[in-house]
Amino acid sequence: MTRKRTPIRMAVLTKEDKKAFGKELLTLAVPLALQNLLGALVGASDALMLGRLNQESIAAVSLANQVSFVLSLFTGSIIGAVGVLVAQYMGKGDQRNAKRFLSMAMRYSLGISLVFFALTLLIPESLMRFFTPDKEMIRIGAGYLRIVGFSYLFSGIAQSYLMMMRMQGRVKMCLWISAVTVIVDMTADFFLIYGVGKWQGLGANGSAYSTIAVEAIAMIICIAESRQKDHIHPDFESLKFFSKDFEKDLWHVAPGMLASALSWGLSMTVHAYIMGHLGTDVTAAYSVTGVAQTLMQGLTHGIASGAGIILGKMLGKSEFEKAKAYGRRCFGISFVNGLVNMGLIAAMGVLVYVFYALEPAAKQYLVWMLLYHLLYMFAYAYNTIFTVGVLPAGGDAKYDAYSVFLATWCFAIPLSMLGCFVFHWPVMAVYMVMCCDEIVKFPFLYLRFRTDIWLRNLTREEIE
Repeated sequence: MTRKRTPIRMAVLTKEDKKAFGKELLTLAVPLALQNLLGALVGASDALMLGRLNQESIAAVSLANQVSFVLSLFTGSIIGAVGVLVAQYMGKGDQRNAKRFLSMAMRYSLGISLVFFALTLLIPESLMRFFTPDKEMIRIGAGYLRIVGFSYLFSGIAQSYLMMMRMQGRVKMCLWISAVTVIVDMTADFFLIYGVGKWQGLGANGSAYSTIAVEAIAMIICIAESRQKDHIHPDFESLKFFSKDFEKDLWHVAPGMLASALSWGLSMTVHAYIMGHLGTDVTAAYSVTGVAQTLMQGLTHGIASGAGIILGKMLGKSEFEKAKAYGRRCFGISFVNGLVNMGLIAAMGVLVYVFYALEPAAKQYLVWMLLYHLLYMFAYAYNTIFTVGVLPAGGDAKYDAYSVFLATWCFAIPLSMLGCFVFHWPVMAVYMVMCCDEIVKFPFLYLRFRTDIWLRNLTREEIE
């Protein structure tokens, strides 16, 4: 395995190089951004539909979905780490080993999903008590978890297939699958939550059944699509294949991604814990703000994923100088994306304010939370394009883990916990400190980029 640590000169890009990079990034980023947006809508549709039902249901389901959120951190980290390696092997032209890594991702994600499925089936009330002491929200959330846990068995497999589609450049198919799942989810939500005619609505449980249907359909479509000619799909050889070298390579990349995802994701769980203890109005406003934020993150993650795929394939071919130059161009792109995010969150704020049936106090909190997110989403765009796209393309996931740990767990979380439970600060003071981690990380990113630690070829010539 090649590990480049010496300083690498940056290639001088021609006008044609810049144009080619921009075109390729746009070709990947736009469909990926739309896919992320549609994927967010699948999750947000439950909140959108429940938002017209009652405040307790939206708050309870929002807290219950923290369980599936934590699950996605584990499976997403494994699939993301595999994606880094697959991109480099695809750049090298080695499809056989790319297929082996796809099968590895499926084995790990299914095993993790089974654990979470068992937890939601056996101890849903205990899971809900962690987030809130409210008995009604515990009752609603526990019923939701018992049902929605079945969807976990399908989601990891579907995400593994979608990762491979992205690496092969079949982003339009990923977009089409996401569009189908959104239509199915919203249609099923409407009928199952509210009911039609003699069909009695199931409330929060209806959204759980619709989630199962969506994940199962997505998995079936992915499996069928992967069987097309020249498409990479798992077979018996790849599913039973085991290599200590491959395991070593995966766990060279995965721990940093997993540590980063868990640090960030568990902080979101702690955020829900803090907001849940500030009252139903605050919890509802926080939930709606989270929906708006999730919808707006799609563009940033689309750009980050596109940049990661392009740079990963370059690094697989050991084109280090050119990869560094392209990575440098991402700073300007991230700045523009940050400004776009600010405009989008402002527009989305108006829509969610009008749509959701919240109490006056909850709506007032919602307005202030959205205003603060204008600054937050700018910093988020700047950081994410590098920590999710550029740096991990060469296996450097450690920086993000370190930065999240320091900014979130050594600063934002302790201070907001003290403000909430000890000093009893005003709600917005607690919220602003709690969500300042991306702003704290902002100034240090360029220093890491300049170290060249991320410029590595992770592929192997021979496998034991």
